[in-house]
Amino acid sequence: MASPHTGSLNQSVELLRVETNLFNLYIQGKPFHPTVESLQLHRTDTEQWVDARLHISALSTPLIIERISAFNPERGVLEPWQSGSPSFPMFYETQSYELVIEKKQDIALTFHHENVYLRHAVKPLGSMILCGILNFQNEVGLTELELRSNGQPMFQLQLEVFPSKMDYKQDYQMILNDVNQQIYNLSFDFLRKTYHLTGLKETRNQSLTEFFTILQHVFDQLVQAVERIKASPHAQLQVENRIVDASRVKKAGKENIAFLTKRPQLLIPDEKLGMIAAHDQRFRPSHALETKRHVHYDTMENRFIRWVLLRISTKLKDLKVRLIEKNRLQDPLLNKRLSYMQTQLQRLLNLDFLRVGEMRQLSITLVLQMAPGYREVYRNYLMLMKGLSIQSDLFRLSMKDLAQLYEYWCFLKIHDLLNRKYELLKQDIIKVNRTGVFVTLDKSQQARMVYRNPKNDEIFTLYYNTLPKGDRSPTLSQRPDNVLTLKKNDAAAEYKYIFDAKYRLNPAYEGTFYYDKYKLPGPEEDDINTMHRYRDAIVYEDGQSREMERSMFGAYVLFPYHNEEQFREHRFYKSIELVNVGAFPFLPNSTKLMEDFLDEIIMDSPEKAYERSTRPRGTKDYYRNKFTGKNVLVGSLREASQLDAALKYGFYHVPLANISDHKLLTQFEYVALYQSRGRFQANGDAGIHWYGKIADWKVIRRKEITERPARRGTEEQLYVKFTVEKWLKRERPIVPGGRGIYTLLYTSKYMFDRALEIAELKLETEEDLLQWREQRRRGPVHVELDHEQVDLASKVVGVRVVEQGEK
Repeated sequence: MASPHTGSLNQSVELLRVETNLFNLYIQGKPFHPTVESLQLHRTDTEQWVDARLHISALSTPLIIERISAFNPERGVLEPWQSGSPSFPMFYETQSYELVIEKKQDIALTFHHENVYLRHAVKPLGSMILCGILNFQNEVGLTELELRSNGQPMFQLQLEVFPSKMDYKQDYQMILNDVNQQIYNLSFDFLRKTYHLTGLKETRNQSLTEFFTILQHVFDQLVQAVERIKASPHAQLQVENRIVDASRVKKAGKENIAFLTKRPQLLIPDEKLGMIAAHDQRFRPSHALETKRHVHYDTMENRFIRWVLLRISTKLKDLKVRLIEKNRLQDPLLNKRLSYMQTQLQRLLNLDFLRVGEMRQLSITLVLQMAPGYREVYRNYLMLMKGLSIQSDLFRLSMKDLAQLYEYWCFLKIHDLLNRKYELLKQDIIKVNRTGVFVTLDKSQQARMVYRNPKNDEIFTLYYNTLPKGDRSPTLSQRPDNVLTLKKNDAAAEYKYIFDAKYRLNPAYEGTFYYDKYKLPGPEEDDINTMHRYRDAIVYEDGQSREMERSMFGAYVLFPYHNEEQFREHRFYKSIELVNVGAFPFLPNSTKLMEDFLDEIIMDSPEKAYERSTRPRGTKDYYRNKFTGKNVLVGSLREASQLDAALKYGFYHVPLANISDHKLLTQFEYVALYQSRGRFQANGDAGIHWYGKIADWKVIRRKEITERPARRGTEEQLYVKFTVEKWLKRERPIVPGGRGIYTLLYTSKYMFDRALEIAELKLETEEDLLQWREQRRRGPVHVELDHEQVDLASKVVGVRVVEQGEK
């Protein structure tokens, strides 16, 4: 990718010129945004600019667009642009652009935009010119500039405004999807609990229940759409060339010229019948190509239809199996409906045009979008996968105001991180009245989410746009975005932490004060000062003694930035350890620092929570670096032949369903093999002997793993196949110690390298690790768990030194 020309970041140039028979339109401004260039946003994997949307159209007959010119930032010049061609990102939030419309005729022309401030920014200058300064503020995405004549639309210019602090494709789109998905999940969960849609209460069945609820509404439409496709399926013409004797060719095409040119040995001299003249002789071919054309239905669109039907069929089978397991398939009508759907799907899958190969990739073609039948299947597929969309002011606003959207997303993402691990007891974002379901999340409303920690029954609450009851400021009103309140067992006080969303980022340009002081991009100093103010200004008044106590134990800025590892070195991240005030980078793919911190403060004992806010801790970094991060998967082997195959072919496979949290797949760096006592004890090989670094992993069906035959009935199940760089044998195996591993165990490489018994791999908390580490100084230790199978154990009962003579 070409670098911007020297000085071009601060120079205004002509970005767009549209010449018509009635007027000329010019937009001038800076072609680059300094923050975008500093952070290298809006680039592809090959470091090229992403394509930007630019659409120009004449809406009335008298207007004719004669020429369009757009600025090319790679060449630094204004060059001709054709409608439909890709365009470079040129327009950014919070950056000003000068718009000039020069009329060629004295016509009544007015400027229109849905934003009233932009609409009033462009005004007439004399009788022949309209001009003004456009600043899109925090509005991003597609925006339409419209010119009207006598109140009727004449000309429309559609631009794409890009964010300046986050990547448009990777972050902005994901934030929109996250907001929509989180609101939808909350809504469905609310309806499920309120109206008992299916009677299933388990969270893990929610997705299938949701799927079946929507499927019942669209299934008949889906069947009718496939039946319509059956009457006229999409097909392709396939050409087949065969070499046959020349006398048998019925129709010879021009492809024979190239064919015979490369094969002169097929030419036979024949002065009488020869049709090819060369070197004063005539030749005829002994063999030639015969072309046959036939129609086939193995197209991407038909593969997509089959894939959709197979996916629905698989989900219905899973739902039926789970209902049977839970003894919930007692309703004859439900059973009949499931059987009817499965029968219909199987009938459709046997149609001739659906006997095609597997779909390996999906491209949204015009056939899927417009062809009868195909468009209905595609639309129903989107509804099944996305669910029922909930419309509210939140979504109309979120499409435009990025700062407000980021604030909403931060709250919903914190909820998502908590909801994955803890039970949601109560929420007041989603409510219902006679008009239906509606969302109350906006700046004028307050929201509260109440959770329960299933491990210890502790209750904690996430507040949005409000302070917990009893907290206030005796001076000025304080209203942070998000407050997390923890109520810990055996503690009278509540531990409260502020997480304030700030859609602001200092890119730390070289030569600036911020760069000289911090060296790295980060939040603005004013925002950190605000956190100090929040922590110190918000107090709790004791109802009996009337004493004021500072109630906030920490305050943190959430800001849009990608590089979490780099930010670890920033002063405003290290300050969290010192004064419990700082910042976390928070974007869709950058949530690990925040997630880890939430886990820490939730699992803190009351003593540690108190110490966190009063004095620095010197050992926290040590334990986090040493003990967190479960990057080793220990898998149990079913039989000796599985070990032989794994060692021979350098792989390990496990059902995807056995991995409870699929996000862990991206964290695993090593895989180890546990040889059970029942299968390997006779040879004295029980325990963990082999491990290896993971080179690659992928999710495939069991039948695609050819190194080892599949058990009957598992061929279509999803498995994770880990490819191992090289199997290594431990010098000292990890022995069972009277315990086993039922399916899978996750641990850290630090513990794996030091463990002598498999129960030690279960050590997770800092307290247990500290006790284990201290006891190991005195000799071998024995870890006592509350279950014989290490991976099924919920807690460590104790860590003790092995007495002399004890096995």
